[in-house]
Amino acid sequence: MTEIWQSARQADVGHFASAVLLAPLLLVQARQAVRRTPRLPTASGPAHGTVGQGDPRRRLLVIGESTAAGVGADRHTRALPGFLAAELSGRLGGTVTWLVRGKSGATVRKVLAELVPAGQEPFDIAVLTVGINDLFDRRAPRPWAGDLTSLIGALGGAHGRTRVIVSGMPPVHRVPAIPQPLRFVLGRRARAMDRVMRQVSADCGATYVPIDGAITRDAGLFAPDGFHPSEAGYRAWAQVLASAVNALAPGRRPGAVTCRCPDSPSWP
Repeated sequence: MTEIWQSARQADVGHFASAVLLAPLLLVQARQAVRRTPRLPTASGPAHGTVGQGDPRRRLLVIGESTAAGVGADRHTRALPGFLAAELSGRLGGTVTWLVRGKSGATVRKVLAELVPAGQEPFDIAVLTVGINDLFDRRAPRPWAGDLTSLIGALGGAHGRTRVIVSGMPPVHRVPAIPQPLRFVLGRRARAMDRVMRQVSADCGATYVPIDGAITRDAGLFAPDGFHPSEAGYRAWAQVLASAVNALAPGRRPGAVTCRCPDSPSWP
């Protein structure tokens, strides 16, 4: 764990130095990117659905920021939750009932405070897509890791009945809507945050799934804004996540989620 934090600190130092030297240019590029990027709506249609039939019956939650909300797709059935439910049903058999809890611009802290479902039957699988807005908010690694720890714990439930799948940070260094050198600076910090995300997931008994770089090399997998996935991008992403779920030991259930808090002395 010490290596993770040292790496994060080094990335912060490098990011800070680069940002200071390039600050005027980065500011101009950021403003231009915001002005030129088209504003796409969230996916339409019901935020819940069912795929497949028969037993076993599984409940899927997709929760997080704009990608959970389906920005870049026409309907939720053609975004991450619909494609993922279909993939899981096809690979594992049975019925998958899915629910979306997503909000554009949501940070990890906002997802925890506003989007985590309360008082419902536990989900079998919860897929978490967060991080990009914390990146833009320039969250420091340690407090961000604390927020992520709390969120994974809340999704896992008191008895650990939910398998939490944490999708890794998007490869910001490949996003066409962000110009260079801004893309380089943000991408470097995103990779440092991704390493922290991987370690927090391991500490919390969650399953970390990196976003396959191959699904970001095809321009057709991006929506018209050059930032969010297209419907084809969501389908490819769902296949990566479904493969990770399918690789888990059959019938395996996580134990109770007892994450080590990044603010405790046990964390370096």
